Amino acid sequence: MALDLHAVTMEIPEGANIVVGQSHFIKTVEDIYEAMATTVPGAAFGLAFNESSGPCLVRADGNDAALQQTAIRNAQAIAAGHVFVLLMRNAYPVNVLKRLQDVPEVCSIFCATANPVQIVVAESEAGRGVMGVIDGAVPKGLEGPADVAARKEFLRQIGYKR
Repeated sequence: MALDLHAVTMEIPEGANIVVGQSHFIKTVEDIYEAMATTVPGAAFGLAFNESSGPCLVRADGNDAALQQTAIRNAQAIAAGHVFVLLMRNAYPVNVLKRLQDVPEVCSIFCATANPVQIVVAESEAGRGVMGVIDGAVPKGLEGPADVAARKEFLRQIGYKR
């Protein structure tokens, strides 16, 4: 059996974050929509989900048409069943990840980032599946005392620590 690997680059609009995960049921679209709408009021988002049986459609929703269209393009590029792509603005993954993980249909989260990201997809005669992600750059060194201080200051500046 042949297995081909593909690195699929995700399109992430300026100022947006992306979450890519695996789910298992058509109800995913409604439940992730509800999770986003009720977790971070004012968040703009677009969602696409690759249905894996029946009509095998890309199901989509969101409250921002441009983010929704980009999520659809990303889901189509991945072209693996049961994968969802969520793009958001005015919210960060740290604000919604626990809520997304509580969605009954969500099996796993592959990545949650604003970094350039590629989805590693395996393809066989049975279809396509996500093997993993390439998220961001290679580490350039070990954090030193000045870097620790800068990290701590940044977290306080953006309101995540006191």
